[in-house]
Amino acid sequence: MKESKEKEDIIDLEKNHSLIEKYFERALWGTRYVVVMAAVFSTLSAITLFFIGSYEIIEAITSYCLSSINESANGHGHKKILASFIGGIDLYLIGVVLLIFGFGIYELFVSKIDIARMDTDVTILEVENIDELKNKIIKVIIMVLIVSFFERVLNMEYSTPLEMMYFAFSIFALAFGVYIINKNK
Repeated sequence: MKESKEKEDIIDLEKNHSLIEKYFERALWGTRYVVVMAAVFSTLSAITLFFIGSYEIIEAITSYCLSSINESANGHGHKKILASFIGGIDLYLIGVVLLIFGFGIYELFVSKIDIARMDTDVTILEVENIDELKNKIIKVIIMVLIVSFFERVLNMEYSTPLEMMYFAFSIFALAFGVYIINKNK
């Protein structure tokens, strides 16, 4: 009953519009399908980043296993492999951002992804508007920044107590930021 009312309203609107206006509005509404390009290419980018992240982790494992015992004994090998793992995780997280963007923008502009709606356990696609999509992406980007920060911190050398204090303050600032983001939950 509700659908027939909506169809009648659309027919009434079309009667009141000129022919040029009607075709222009249809063409304008059809341009939303350009978003499909963004969805496809962001998904391809995400898949590429997953492969590159996996390659980086596999490369780290093989180089660590093949490195000399001398390098591992003095601790430099552990630092390198950890930095490589974190770099791979960073690429995975950026890939997740691209997937969320691709799925979300497709659902907002083109159509709901029906096959995803069948699995009620997955809630990643519950995006009703641009603000919700933006908030999901922002949270993952913050995680990317935290992981990138951690990767850079591993490669730093501290020579003064002031540098250690800056390090401790930056960790506190990150933790406080995460607390503020999750406070509303």
